[in-house]
Amino acid sequence: AHPDKVARMHVDVGTGLLDFQARDLVRRTGIGGQLQVDLGSVLVNLYKLAQQYDARAAEINPLVQLSDGKLLAADCRVTVDDYGIFRHKDLGIEIAREYDRPPTALEKIAYKVEANDYRGTFYFIQMAEGFEGGQGYVGFHGAGGGGSMMSMDAIMRQGYKLATFVDTSGNTPASKVYRAAGIVLATGPIDGYFGSGSGVASQEQFHSARGLVKAFLEQQIDVPVVVRLGGNSEDRAVEILEWLNGWVPAPVEGYKKDNPPDYCAARLHALIQEGTRVEPQNKARPQVVGEPRLYQFQTVTGGTVTFDHAVCATCDSKVCVQECAPKILACNEEGLPVLNISAEEARKGRCSECLACEVDCFFHGAGGGQVLLPIPGLDEYLAV
Repeated sequence: AHPDKVARMHVDVGTGLLDFQARDLVRRTGIGGQLQVDLGSVLVNLYKLAQQYDARAAEINPLVQLSDGKLLAADCRVTVDDYGIFRHKDLGIEIAREYDRPPTALEKIAYKVEANDYRGTFYFIQMAEGFEGGQGYVGFHGAGGGGSMMSMDAIMRQGYKLATFVDTSGNTPASKVYRAAGIVLATGPIDGYFGSGSGVASQEQFHSARGLVKAFLEQQIDVPVVVRLGGNSEDRAVEILEWLNGWVPAPVEGYKKDNPPDYCAARLHALIQEGTRVEPQNKARPQVVGEPRLYQFQTVTGGTVTFDHAVCATCDSKVCVQECAPKILACNEEGLPVLNISAEEARKGRCSECLACEVDCFFHGAGGGQVLLPIPGLDEYLAV
């Protein structure tokens, strides 16, 4: 109503907001005298607070003057940058997410995954805590905010409710997608698993595919799966995802960017209605002579990569070496997979946890590779 009473200024982040600058800012609104001085002090202190706590926004509204002349912040909101929370343990913020309720146990577990792994994004919201099965819930797993919301609408138009909202994007490693899928499956009974994001993602989609395959294979998922893996290397990603068919009790379908979310959601609905189940295959490990010969190294998120060289010796494809994304594996003199970097380099992040040494090894090798990726707190949650 009074644009002439609004004053703005840019603050030099090197020097901060100085007293004389704050007083001048107040003066330009038409306020003088002691109130100008007092308001200037409030602005300086507010800026210092925002800077100290990595705030994305700091606002006092309203600021009131009491009858004795003192100023009081009747309401003040400070939004701390999610990625600055770890520096401010004194704030007691357990989970850097903007919920309208206390976080659930699974949301806390999911946030620990995100907090301990800077690569890509894993955003998890439990839409229905403690629900009973048979109520038409679907586990939703997206990639990319806008595309995920469009895909959520598509599955809801089929008459389903969402058990979860998940976003794994920003070049998320396969290991984070695996952990995300494991947490989705821990939410409770669901009728299906629907994955669909933007459809034009720049990240390599086969990493997401391997993460999902590992989770679904381990848990022997028994509800239909439809995942739209649109983006870079989508052909390869869909191929990897559909390796699961015949190895898990439920049907698995992968789609690409040219398949709209509504089509994919309709396919999930059709599979749920059909209720098809298969007797999964059991892959027998090759017969080896003698005891296991374990070759191991650690990964950046506390995982362990293990090769049983007794099994690897029976493998002709050496697919683990061929498909290793960071190219840190090589065959030694015996033709067995080993690191071509130091174990310390692998632990510090050179191993990208692409999961090829387990997933591709299972389907196209001898099965000697395994990646153990703990999800802190999940076993305890499921045991309750």
